[in-house]
Amino acid sequence: MCTERLRAPDRVPSAEFVRIARVPGYVFRFHKLSKKDCSAKADAYYTGNPTDIVWGVIFKIDPAEKPNLDRAEGLGRGYAEKEFTVTDMEGNEHRTVAYVAEQSHIQAELLPYCWYKCFVVEGARQSGLPPDYIAQIEAMPATEDPDRQRDARNRAIMCHNEPL
Repeated sequence: MCTERLRAPDRVPSAEFVRIARVPGYVFRFHKLSKKDCSAKADAYYTGNPTDIVWGVIFKIDPAEKPNLDRAEGLGRGYAEKEFTVTDMEGNEHRTVAYVAEQSHIQAELLPYCWYKCFVVEGARQSGLPPDYIAQIEAMPATEDPDRQRDARNRAIMCHNEPL
């Protein structure tokens, strides 16, 4: 959800924040295996329990940039697209699409790298997600990236006008 990362030239520079919304019956998890760096990435995991909620952001993008986003987010490499009906803060429903982890790429024991978790937490703050939801994500464990160059590159990306 870090807007600056999303708007990177190789992703979707056209991305515009529309609104925050929630989807019931899902929980937020870091458990999707990234074959690129062997760490855990974010997922909205289906539980079916209506009291479980995942909060997120609806962005509007230029359709011509969608292939860039698909590539950056790993569509077909552990993530699949799923259509959701989400509810905004005013109670209005919206149809949207999100990436969800494929069962074959879920590994519960994995941890996200600290810089990746920061992207999620800072993006959630930047977007105005509920503070208690952000606190839940902050409480999730993470690990340091053993690739110091990758770690430095990612921490140099600004979120909320502050480096990670």
